[in-house]
Amino acid sequence: MEVQRRVEGVEDKCGNWGGGVGQRRGRSREETAGSQRDEEEEENWRSAKDREEETLEELWAYNSALLETQKQLRSYISNFTFNLGFSGKFYHTGTVEEDEGDDLLLKYVNEFWWFPHMWSHMQPHLFHNESSLLEQMVLNKEFALEHNIPVDMGYAVAPHHSGVYPVHLQLYEAWRRVWNIRVTSTEEYPHLKPARYRRGFIHNNIMVLPRQTCGLFTHTIYYKEYPGGPKELDRSIHGGELFLTVLLNPISIFMTHLSNYGNDRLGLYTFVHLASFLRSWTNLKLHTLPPLQLAHKYFQLFPEQRNPLWQNPCDDKRHKDIWSKEKTCDRLPKFMVVGPQKTGTTALYLFLLMHPSISSNFPSPKTYEEVQFFNTNSYHKGIDWYMDFFPVPSNVSTDFMFEKSANYFPSEETPRRAAALLPKAKIITLLINPSDRAYSWYQHQRAHEDHAALQFTFYEVISARKGAPAELRSLQSRCLLPGLYATHLERWLMYYPSNQVMIIDGHQLRNDPAAVMDEVQKFLGVTPHFNYSQTLTFDPQKGFWCQLLEGGKTKCLGKSKGRKYPPMDPEARAYLSRYYREHNVELSKLLHRLGQPLPSWLREELQKVSSMFISPVSMHF
Repeated sequence: MEVQRRVEGVEDKCGNWGGGVGQRRGRSREETAGSQRDEEEEENWRSAKDREEETLEELWAYNSALLETQKQLRSYISNFTFNLGFSGKFYHTGTVEEDEGDDLLLKYVNEFWWFPHMWSHMQPHLFHNESSLLEQMVLNKEFALEHNIPVDMGYAVAPHHSGVYPVHLQLYEAWRRVWNIRVTSTEEYPHLKPARYRRGFIHNNIMVLPRQTCGLFTHTIYYKEYPGGPKELDRSIHGGELFLTVLLNPISIFMTHLSNYGNDRLGLYTFVHLASFLRSWTNLKLHTLPPLQLAHKYFQLFPEQRNPLWQNPCDDKRHKDIWSKEKTCDRLPKFMVVGPQKTGTTALYLFLLMHPSISSNFPSPKTYEEVQFFNTNSYHKGIDWYMDFFPVPSNVSTDFMFEKSANYFPSEETPRRAAALLPKAKIITLLINPSDRAYSWYQHQRAHEDHAALQFTFYEVISARKGAPAELRSLQSRCLLPGLYATHLERWLMYYPSNQVMIIDGHQLRNDPAAVMDEVQKFLGVTPHFNYSQTLTFDPQKGFWCQLLEGGKTKCLGKSKGRKYPPMDPEARAYLSRYYREHNVELSKLLHRLGQPLPSWLREELQKVSSMFISPVSMHF
């Protein structure tokens, strides 16, 4: 097993630039009175001079210790190099001794790796526009160039865990524009604890690596005062938590702090003893890679982590504390209509909007009333992009926001993604006879002049074999696969409890929408109760229900809804009855398990096929 470990340092949360002196001390100043003897003045001057020389010796010792420890660690970890962070605003702003310490580190600038913090060590999520972040970063870059600090590592760390996760997009954009950052790290994804579950992800072309915890913080500066006593630190090193962290993680990144390298130098003590213990008691081969190479190696080992899984920032206090105050989880929807397509979702969408307490997302220029966030590449744009589709509710407790994206239902990724961001959301799905749904989709594609739908009959589409043209096979999948209702529902129920999922009989919605909408209101818990029987009227010309407006006028679905097309030919219907038979049986078992009644179409379909001779139908996907 090959273990790669890179120790990052030195960051001082108090705001001193990363290369500053590890130990702060007050500088004594000798004052002389005019009445003192000359020899007393001479003695005082010599004492001050001696103390200054002692301090300089300690500063040299500090830098020497850092270099010597780096050299020592390289005997355990090939290519080990300290990676030092800097916030240029605090250069030469300390005591004389501290300023001299800054200069000593710069004297050895090429002995270390370097990464930028913010110029003033501010948390990036507090900057609400990108221009302010750019200004801060440009100042820090100018400082680095002026002092010959290398700026080509492509790696940065945000102060105080801010802006990396939860994502502050302005930080990612500014990083790329000023520093060409391609790698960062955080302890916060998906959560700080438990540490063993930390993961990496890639966002906006920046690779985010998981950072581990080593037990050293800004306040852990003295060996004898370590929390729980010195034995607690030694226990962690010698087979305890820190040892197991390295043992169980192929790649480990640690960030320590400025104070850990002054005082009792616990940072040096900890990692030298850890490396020694690992060499003595394991066969691990340890070595260090530069940040960019390390990130590529990480995602070669864990390619499944490339895509992020966005969590709700308001469900984690730490995340909420480092999330922009201009953002609010109140803009996230309380429920979703997930489809599938061609089952009546648009009608349900319009009926829901009639309720005075229910509102939906702003329309999309590409996907109209549907956001289609969880099942498309839009997911990688992040939750800020998603929330921008929703207004800020006027009353959080009574307003119900929702979105309707009918192609969420059969998506393999959507239930997991939705549950991570919206774990308390309620899910509504509509089911009609899957044979009718398949035929409706075929006719929908013909109306949109899909080449395969115009070229092939419906029966040719649904019965296509493996060697059929790709466009025909694609259309076949879109016709048939969403109708495997039990399979898709089971996936949703893996992530949402059954009391958060409502299954509507699409045929009942078409025939008696007022009764269905009464049940929907109860399921959602929305108030006040809205009387749909007084606001819906059947339009015989359209063939479905419309909203009744003042003056007897009506508002109906668009021209694309309620199309008239020839009935399905008997051969195709018989084929689909056989194809969906087992899936419908599984659906009936699932609904029975959930304590829900069987839709009328499902009862009819099961009775029909049970009386027929069933010949097997094999589909090749």
